Amino acid sequence: MRFTVLAAAAALMITGTPAVQASGGVSVPKIGWAACGPEHPGFECASVKVPLDYDNPRGATTTVALARKPATDKARRIGSLFLNPGGPGGSGVDFAIRAGNALSANLQGRFDIVGFDPRGIGRSDPLHCFKSEADLDKFFEGIPGFPYQVAQERPYFDRYRSLGPECRDDQAIARHMSTADVARDMDLLRRAAGDRKISYLGFSYGSYLGATYANLFPGNIRALVVDGVLNPELWSSGWQIKSDRIATKEEFREFLRNCDEAACVFGPRSEKRWDALLSSVRAKPIQLGDRLYTYDAVISTAIGAMYNPRSWPDAATLFDQLSDAAAGVSVAAEPDYDNGFDAYNGNVCADIEFPRDFGAYRATSRYAAAGSEFGPAWWWGNAACANWPVNHDRFTGPWRTRTSAPVLVVGNHFDGVTDFRGAQAVNRQLAGSRLLAYAGWGHTAYGLSKCATEHTNAYLLNGTLPPVGTVCPANPNPFLPAAVASEPLFQPARR
Repeated sequence: MRFTVLAAAAALMITGTPAVQASGGVSVPKIGWAACGPEHPGFECASVKVPLDYDNPRGATTTVALARKPATDKARRIGSLFLNPGGPGGSGVDFAIRAGNALSANLQGRFDIVGFDPRGIGRSDPLHCFKSEADLDKFFEGIPGFPYQVAQERPYFDRYRSLGPECRDDQAIARHMSTADVARDMDLLRRAAGDRKISYLGFSYGSYLGATYANLFPGNIRALVVDGVLNPELWSSGWQIKSDRIATKEEFREFLRNCDEAACVFGPRSEKRWDALLSSVRAKPIQLGDRLYTYDAVISTAIGAMYNPRSWPDAATLFDQLSDAAAGVSVAAEPDYDNGFDAYNGNVCADIEFPRDFGAYRATSRYAAAGSEFGPAWWWGNAACANWPVNHDRFTGPWRTRTSAPVLVVGNHFDGVTDFRGAQAVNRQLAGSRLLAYAGWGHTAYGLSKCATEHTNAYLLNGTLPPVGTVCPANPNPFLPAAVASEPLFQPARR
C-alpha cells in the first residue's frame, strides 16, 4: 500500500438473518445501525451478511462492515451517498468517519454519508496472508521496495510469487474478492439502505469500482462521480503499466518546474540535481541522520509526493538534504494487523490475470523503465499474482454502456497515479457522461480544487453537470507562500 486511510476504530453490530426478499434470489439484509461509540459522536456503525458467492445466493455468507453519518437535514434528505476511498484495500468505514462531517456539510446535510469496508478488507471478513504483523514485516526482509538491480529481480519475484498459496490457504474469502462482487455487494447495500437508485463518490481505485457498478447496473444510477480515474480497459487487462510508466514522470516534471519557478530549496537546477541524486543513490545508499536511503526508497518517496502537492515543499527539502549528503555535506539530522497489503493483492489478483513466469515480469520491467524511472516501482508488486488464480466472477468488460443518469468523470491534468488519459477514456466509454478537468497537480480533485469541489457538490445534490469542456484552474504554485496550505478533505488510498 502506498497510501492508507487514517485509522478510526468503530464498534460494529452484527444484524440478524436476511429478511426482505429481492429479485434474483438474493435476500436484502436489514441494517441494524448503532452508535459507533463515544470516540465517534454522530456516527453509526453496522455489519451485514451478504452472499459469499452470488452464483449461490442462498449459500455461505460473508460480512460487510459499514459506517454512516446520518443526514442532518431530514426534511430534505435525498438518500445515501456511498463512498470508496481507493486502494484497493482502503477502509470505507475509516474514510466515512474521517471525512463524513466535512462531506455532510459540503452537501448541506442532505445525505447519509455511508462508507463500507469492501469484502476481505478491514472489518469485512479480512483476508490474512500472515499470522501476525511480525510475520508481515518478516516477509519484506531482505528485498527492496522494488528491484532496481538485476540481481534483485529473481529473489523479489520468488518472494512475491509465494504470496498466492499463502493468502489463498483455507480462507474462503480469498476466492471471492473481485471488484464485480464488491459492486454486487454495493447494490445490495443500496437496497438495504432503502435507495431506489445509487449515489456514489469513488476516488482512485474507487473509480474502477464505479465503472464496474455502472456497467453491471446501468439502470440503477442516480448520481455517480469518479475522481482520479483508472481506465478500466487497462486495469482489468493487466496493462495499467502503460499509464504508470509515464504518468508519474509527467507530474514529477511539473514538481521540478514549479520548484525552479519558485526558487525552492532543491533548485535552481532541480532536474540536474534529481538526476545526480538518482545516479548517486543507485551506486551507494545515502545515510541521512539515523536512516539509510536506498534508490527504491527515494523513488517511492517521490511517487508518494505526487499524491498531494501540499507535500511538495517537504519532499524538496528531503531531496536537497539527500543531495547534500551524497556530496559529503554535513546534514542535521488493532488486535489484527492492518491487512491493507493482503487485501490489495487479494482484490487485484482476483480481477487481473497477470503473467506467471519470471521472464515476462523482467521484460515488462524493461518496458516500464523505458517510460521513466518510476515505471518499475509501479510494476513489480504485481508479481504477487504470479501464482494466484483469478476469480471466475470477475468482470472484464465490455466497458461501454449508457447509464440511467450521466456520470461525472473528474480528472487532473497532472495526476501521477491515475493520469488524465484515464478520465478521458472513461468519458468516452460511458455514454452521456461529462468530463470535468482540473488543470493542476495531485491525485484526485475533490477537496483540493474549490472549482472541482463545487461542481461535484452541485451534481450530487441536483444532478447539475458542469458545462461541456469545463477546466478548473490550477491552484497556486505549491512552493509559493500564496499556495493554499489547508489539508485536503480527502486523501485517497493507494489508487
